[in-house]
Amino acid sequence: MKNSSKTENRLVFFLMLFLTSITSVFADDNITISGYVKSAETGEGLIGSTIYVEELKTGTATNAYGFYSLTLPKGNYTVRYSYIGYENVSVPSERITDNTKDIELQPASTEMDEIVIRSEAEDKNIRKAQMGVTKLSPKETKMIPVILGEQDILKTIQLLPGVSSGIEGTSGFYVRGGGVDQNLIILDEAPVYSASHLMGFFSVFNSDAIKDLELYKGNAPANYGGRLSSILNIQMNDGNSKKFTTSGGLGLLSSRLTLESPIVKDKGSFIISGRRSYADMFMVFSKDRTQQKTDLYFYDLNAKANYKINDNNRIYLSGYLGRDVFNIDELFALKWGNKTGTFRWNHVFNNKLFLNSSLIYSDYDYGFGYNFSDNMIYIKSGIRDINWKEDFQYYINSNNTLKFGVNAIYHYYQPGKINADKDDLFNSLLMNEKHAFEGAFYVSHNWNISDKIKVTYGLRYSGFMAVGPDTVYTYNEKDERVNTEVFSEGEVVKKYKNIEPRATFNIILNKRNSIKFSYARNAQYVHLLSNSSASLPTDLWIPSSKNVKPQVADQLALGFYKNFNNNMFETSIEVYHKDLMNQIDYQNGAEILLNDDVESQLVFGKGRAYGLELYIKKQTGKLTGWIGYTLSRTEKSMDEIDNGNWFPAKQDRTHDISVVGMYQLNEKWNLSANWVYNTGNAVTFPSGKYTLDGFTVPVYTKRNGYRMPDYHRLDLGATYTPKKKKRFESSWNFSIYNAYGRRNAFSITFQGNENNPTQTEAMRLALFQMIPSVTYNFKF
Repeated sequence: MKNSSKTENRLVFFLMLFLTSITSVFADDNITISGYVKSAETGEGLIGSTIYVEELKTGTATNAYGFYSLTLPKGNYTVRYSYIGYENVSVPSERITDNTKDIELQPASTEMDEIVIRSEAEDKNIRKAQMGVTKLSPKETKMIPVILGEQDILKTIQLLPGVSSGIEGTSGFYVRGGGVDQNLIILDEAPVYSASHLMGFFSVFNSDAIKDLELYKGNAPANYGGRLSSILNIQMNDGNSKKFTTSGGLGLLSSRLTLESPIVKDKGSFIISGRRSYADMFMVFSKDRTQQKTDLYFYDLNAKANYKINDNNRIYLSGYLGRDVFNIDELFALKWGNKTGTFRWNHVFNNKLFLNSSLIYSDYDYGFGYNFSDNMIYIKSGIRDINWKEDFQYYINSNNTLKFGVNAIYHYYQPGKINADKDDLFNSLLMNEKHAFEGAFYVSHNWNISDKIKVTYGLRYSGFMAVGPDTVYTYNEKDERVNTEVFSEGEVVKKYKNIEPRATFNIILNKRNSIKFSYARNAQYVHLLSNSSASLPTDLWIPSSKNVKPQVADQLALGFYKNFNNNMFETSIEVYHKDLMNQIDYQNGAEILLNDDVESQLVFGKGRAYGLELYIKKQTGKLTGWIGYTLSRTEKSMDEIDNGNWFPAKQDRTHDISVVGMYQLNEKWNLSANWVYNTGNAVTFPSGKYTLDGFTVPVYTKRNGYRMPDYHRLDLGATYTPKKKKRFESSWNFSIYNAYGRRNAFSITFQGNENNPTQTEAMRLALFQMIPSVTYNFKF
C-alpha cells in the first residue's frame, strides 16, 4: 500500500507540473519557421543541428530526421543554422516568413590546423536539460585504436565514464551497474538482442553504415522504455541523394564495401553496406584436416532507402541482416544472427506538428549442434518481435516542445528446440513457446522556464501481458512442481503494469557552469539468463511470467558541469544512486539450457548501484581526447544467497579509468592512443573440494566473493591520409592492441597439480597479448 501511495503521489506531481507549464505557453503575433537541415554534400538530414537567434537568446535543434520548428515573435533579427564540421548559414530577418524553410549546410574545409571531436554545439552540455547522455558519430571515433583495426562504436562507448566493458575484447557492456540485458540497443527503431560477432570480439554495427549514436545512461526521455540501465539509439545513414559514391576498407580479418546513390536526385536515396570476415579462407591451407574443415566467419548487410513524396511526407525502409557461423568439421556447429526491418513514415501536419509512424520487425535466433555417436543434434532458440509506434512532436513555441505517442509490441519466444537426425537415438524436443504483448503510451515536455532554468519531464505508462498457449508450473521450496496450469491460445496468463515518471532539471549558473538533477523510473519485462561475464549467443531470453516479475529501477542523479577556455575543455561530475527491484540471480549449480523448469532455478531479490563519474574532455586543438573515471558499487540481496546479505554483482567494479588522446601531427598523419584500467569483475570460485566415489566435487561458499585480476591495457594507433585527389580519397590505419603485452585474464580455471594431485592450482587464460593490425580505407 505504501508503494502504491508513493506512485500515486508521483503521478499527481507530474500532472500538476505539466498543467502548470502548459497554461501560459501560447502567445499571439508570432511567426513559425520549420523545415529540414541537410548536408549540401550528401543530402543527409543533420541530426542535432542548431537553429539559434542571437538577439533573442533562443533556439532549437533538429530531431532524428533533421526536422526543426521554431516559433518567434515578429521582429528584426538573424537566424543562424549550424552543425559541427559544417559552415554556418545565417538568414536575415527580411527573409524570414511564417513558412517552411529547408537549409543545406556546406562541409567546412578539411585543410584545418586543428580537429574537433564533438558532434554537438560546443556548450550544449551546459545548456541542455538532459544529463547522462552521450552523442557520437563514426567520424569522431575513426581514429581511436581498437582490436584488429576494426572501427567499432560499441568499443568506443566502453571508454566513457559510467560504461564498463565485459570480459577481454567483447562488445557487451554494463551501464551504471546494470546487467548486459538491461541495455536496449535499437538500430533504426528495431531492437537488436545480440550485438556481437565472433563470440563478442566485434559488434554487429558496421560503422560505414552508421550516421549517429546516442546513449542514455538511465535518464532517457519518456518516449524510450523497456530497459533499466540504458538506451543505445543508433541511426543508419540515409544514403547520398546527390551523387553515386563507393567506399570501403580492407583489413587483416574482414573487409567491407558501401554503395550510396540517389533514387531521384534530391528526392530519394539508398545505401547498401556489407561486411565479411575471412579467417576461414586461410584455414584451408592448414595441414590439420580438422582446421581445413572448420568454418569461422561472420557477415552483415545494412540497407536503407528513403523517398520524399512531397514537402509533408517522406518514407524510409531499412533493414539489417547479420550471421555468424562456426563449424568444426562434422563435430560441432554454432550459428547465430539478427534480422531487422523498419518501415517509417514522416508526416508534417503543419509547421508545428511532426509525426513519425513506425512498423518494426526484429528476429534473433541461435543454434548449436554436436555429433553424438554419428548423430548430429541441433539445438535452437530465439526471440522475435513485431513492433508498432506512433511518435508525435508538437513545437508549441521556442520554449516548449511536447512529445507524445504510443507503442505496442508482440513478443514470441522459443526457449529451446532440439532436432535430431536419427529418431532411434534422440527424440526431437520443443520446449514451451512463450507469447506476450507489451505496450506503452507516453507524454514528455521540454520546457525552458527561463534563460537559467530548463526542465524535461514526462510520464510513461507501460503494461505487459503474457498469453497462451502456455503451460505454467508452480514450485515448492524444493523446486518441485506442485501445480500445473494449461492456458489456451490467446488466454491471459499474467498482466503487469507500471507508471514510469522521469524528470531532469537544469539550473544554468552562467555561460560556463550548470547544475542538473534527474529522477527516472524504468520497468523491464524481458530478461536474459546468463552465467557468463559477457553477452554470448547461447544466453536465454525469457519474458515476465507468474513466477518472474518485471524488473524495476529508480535512479537519482546529480551533476555539476563546467567548461573552460571558451569551451575548449568540457568537464563534469555526476553522482547516481539506483534502487533495483525484482532482480534475478541463480541457485548454485543452476541448469538454464533446455530446461522447461528454468524458472525453478532462479532466485529473486533486490539490488543497488551507486557511483561517482568524473569526465574531462578537450574538444579542439591539435591534441584532443578525454579522461574518464568511475568509482562505483553494485550489489544484490537474495534470501536464498548468503542468508540475504548484500553481495557484489558479477559486474561490480570499484575503479574504472579510461584515457583517450588524438594528436594531429600534420595534414597527413594523426596519432592516437588509449589506456584503460579497471578493477577485476566479481566471480565465484570454489573455496574447497572433496572426493566422492572417486570424483572431485568443488565446494562454493560466498557468492561472487573473489575478484578477477585487475585489468589494464594500452592501445596505439596512427592514421595516414594522403592528399585527396579529384574524386578519390583514402587512408591507412595502423594500430597495436595491448601495446605492452599485458596478459589480462579472459578466464581462470582450476586443476590438480601434476606433481602433487592433492593440490589445486589456478590457470589463467589470456587471449590477446599484443595484436598489430593494418586497414586500408577508400572512397570515390
